[in-house]
Amino acid sequence: MIVNSREMLQQAKKGHYAVPHFNINNLEWTKYILEECQTLQIPVILGVSEGAARYMGGFHVVTMLIKGLVQDLGITIPVCIHLDHGKSVEVCVEAIRAGFTSVMIDASMLSLEENITKTKQVVDYAKKYDVTVEAEIGRVGGSEDGVADQIYYAKLEDCKRLYEATNIDSLAPALGSVHGLYHGEPKLDFETMKQIDDALPIPLVLHGGTGIPAEQIQKAIFSGISKININTELQITWSKAVRNYLKENDVVYDPRKIIGSGELAMKKKIREIVQIFQTR
Repeated sequence: MIVNSREMLQQAKKGHYAVPHFNINNLEWTKYILEECQTLQIPVILGVSEGAARYMGGFHVVTMLIKGLVQDLGITIPVCIHLDHGKSVEVCVEAIRAGFTSVMIDASMLSLEENITKTKQVVDYAKKYDVTVEAEIGRVGGSEDGVADQIYYAKLEDCKRLYEATNIDSLAPALGSVHGLYHGEPKLDFETMKQIDDALPIPLVLHGGTGIPAEQIQKAIFSGISKININTELQITWSKAVRNYLKENDVVYDPRKIIGSGELAMKKKIREIVQIFQTR
């Protein structure tokens, strides 16, 4: 069933586990993720970046694709359709109008006051449609959709101000994680993470989950993280399997066989990730 993220994340916060947010890039990825999460009987958040939405044909295409797969595959687990890193109020509104059940307004590159203003505009609009809103504060490093950035660590007082001024449903405080691959050992600020969790009643989100050791992931969950975003790890897993298949089957030209050759490896990786997230 298609839902927003409120109940699934609040349950994760209370139960000390994390809901997986898997970014989707095409029909096959969406199908594999839904099927595996249905088998595992866990809720899932399907994240769609602006770039992925353009690649797939637009926000309406994404919504209809997910809803069609949920119906035809007989998916009964809670499924959230989430805009990942919406860079403007207008983009968030467009996604909501297209049927997304959750949006992230990422105004973290702006001043705190500007972040609050834009986030509040999105929240005010989203609440009319029972759509949940995630915001970011500080700045997650690395690169995503061709945009690179440096890490700027979130501050407790700024997190409290953003929440109190906007009434967001979840918050992604930048505390040392990066998008893409890590160069060296991840250095997460667990102390501030726990302080933010203690100060706010809403679930916290960890972006850039790929490459963080399992013990640090689990420590983050017990420090307040209730949603973890994964994209690069599945991309690497899928592409490796496809390359190996093509190397051994260089005369195959059917795209269904080529794309599908990454299915089993991808589903196996999803199971491994979910096992780490379910610390309870």
